Amino acid sequence: MIYPIVAYGDPVLKTPARDLDPEDSSIDLKKLIEDMFETMYHASGVGLAAPQIGLDLRIFVIDSDKMDDEEPGVKQAFINPQILEESGEKWPYEEGCLSIPDIREDVQRQERLIIKYFDENWEEYEEEFTGMNARVIQHEYDHIQGILFTDYLSAFKKRLLRSKLHNISRGKVKVQYKMRFPIRK
Repeated sequence: MIYPIVAYGDPVLKTPARDLDPEDSSIDLKKLIEDMFETMYHASGVGLAAPQIGLDLRIFVIDSDKMDDEEPGVKQAFINPQILEESGEKWPYEEGCLSIPDIREDVQRQERLIIKYFDENWEEYEEEFTGMNARVIQHEYDHIQGILFTDYLSAFKKRLLRSKLHNISRGKVKVQYKMRFPIRK
């Protein structure tokens, strides 16, 4: 099932998500992950967090295979993740977001991280990621923390983007995928 992507301005994108409970039978975890990947691919994304489909859950999926030729990509679901450490040189990269279409800006992120998470079988992992893989994970992790990439921009840059962001929240944007807008007038 392909979910509509929640647009900028929806409160779910600015609210820290809650942990998934392995005993909660109301969520078909494997189906949710399958649907999240399908939704992400349909929108030509490399990552998707549950808040972006309107769910306040600490889960995101990534497939960074097409991001960088220098390192192998990662296709993985991250459940109840915790970034344990970020290190290395901060480097800028122009980021975008399925919830904020048509806006791309440089964001500084550290080049390495260590993250603890569960996979879809509730197996626990603690892994190190670097480069573009780390960046995609940091971006999606921010989503489950209630942080958007625009939060890293200067006040001046945010003022320049204010009307574009407002138009996105009102549904005045053209995208090739289904979206859910918080303000429709």
